[in-house]
Amino acid sequence: MSGDERVLGIPRSRAPAGASWRGIAHGDVGPFFASVATHGTYRPRSDVEDDPSWKQIIPYAVLRDRGRIFLMRRTRAGTDTRLHERHSIGVGGHVDAEDGDIHRGLAREWSEELAADWTPEFRLVGLLNDDTDPVGAVHLGIVYLVEAKGRAVEVRETHKLKGSFVTPVQVLRVYDRLETWSSLVYDFLTGRTSGVRL
Repeated sequence: MSGDERVLGIPRSRAPAGASWRGIAHGDVGPFFASVATHGTYRPRSDVEDDPSWKQIIPYAVLRDRGRIFLMRRTRAGTDTRLHERHSIGVGGHVDAEDGDIHRGLAREWSEELAADWTPEFRLVGLLNDDTDPVGAVHLGIVYLVEAKGRAVEVRETHKLKGSFVTPVQVLRVYDRLETWSSLVYDFLTGRTSGVRL
């Protein structure tokens, strides 16, 4: 991690309900985006990685195709051994100062992670929060859905990541190996939980 990388975030106190919920918060998210516009700033990532009073904003897109979900598995080639063989249904990352805003940050992350010859339409689902672990405590997700509609897509860094469309039942079979955010999003999208209404 570069100490010079500046990432978008807001004070926890400016997040809906102080970011006190776990899972997906949905409904009227307009005040959240207004809060980001008013109180959001770019700070050095090295300064905020251990500061739970500050929530780094992470746009997080889930890709579906006619009911199937794009499931990714991290290989053992990645540098972080904690993530080896873990599964994810989300593509996303920090919004950098160079991005300028959340949507451009999401579009950049999409193009870095996935190869597709079509332009995605990101549909907002809600906000994602999980303070039960140190990483989740300093991040706040914005969940989007993208529908592939039969169009081809694949992961770019195939030595680090494998991905394909699978049924929700197939995702359930590796549920215990899903990254925490992915399990929370999966539960909401499949109706296993109803989330929190804003």
